[in-house]
Amino acid sequence: MSRVVLDLREAANPYRIGLDVPPHLAASARATWRGRMIQEYGSSHVFEAIADQLSEAGFPMDDVETCRGFAAEERHHGVLCGAVVESLGGEAWAEVDDWSSVPRHEDVGRTEAVLRNLLSVSCLSETVAVSLIAAERIEMPRGPLHDVLTGIWSDEIGHARFGWRIVREQVRCLSHAARERLEAYLVVALAHLERHELSHLPLLAPPPDGAKLGLCNGADARTLFYETVEVVIVPRLEALGLRARQAWELARAPSLAA
Repeated sequence: MSRVVLDLREAANPYRIGLDVPPHLAASARATWRGRMIQEYGSSHVFEAIADQLSEAGFPMDDVETCRGFAAEERHHGVLCGAVVESLGGEAWAEVDDWSSVPRHEDVGRTEAVLRNLLSVSCLSETVAVSLIAAERIEMPRGPLHDVLTGIWSDEIGHARFGWRIVREQVRCLSHAARERLEAYLVVALAHLERHELSHLPLLAPPPDGAKLGLCNGADARTLFYETVEVVIVPRLEALGLRARQAWELARAPSLAA
């Protein structure tokens, strides 16, 4: 896979904030916010691709442009996270894997294809992000870093709600065969979600004062991840008539969890 340089130093400079950074937290905090910078900026490519797919599938232009606006928000999130890196004494740049393409799902029609991606990105990933960031905000004292996190959290709520709305509206129109295909895809999407989240939530406990710089407790975050899937996501999908509980059980089977 090719590598690209993400350099947000110039863009991040106007958004730098004053932070009290204890020396024993500096390196971990820089690594955490650099990782968030990469992930947030990378999400912009995902929403750009989904906006194109919505257009190709004939969705209203308002929906297309709303989704394209999410891409702009994610780029801004990346810049804000880069500014935090700079404020922590680091540099807002990184060499990363070339942005992965969003699946086209050429085996199904365009509407069904974009539903798969919205299900995976908005209904699953963004809903989990909303829960994790909300918990992080509760632990973080008020101040400029809390304000940054609150702005990102607010946008992620919008990204999740958008996907849930589109999926809710479209699922009712699917044929029986298309619904079964979507349920089969849900197994794959949930398995990927679990692998992705656990890879970003190592079982490490930060120093007691780490929460003020956004250093989360990995064990607690993992617990919240599973609660979000089982208490929020699965019931909402079941309410839409999708066999999400069965899909979650299959997703966690050893063959897919490996």
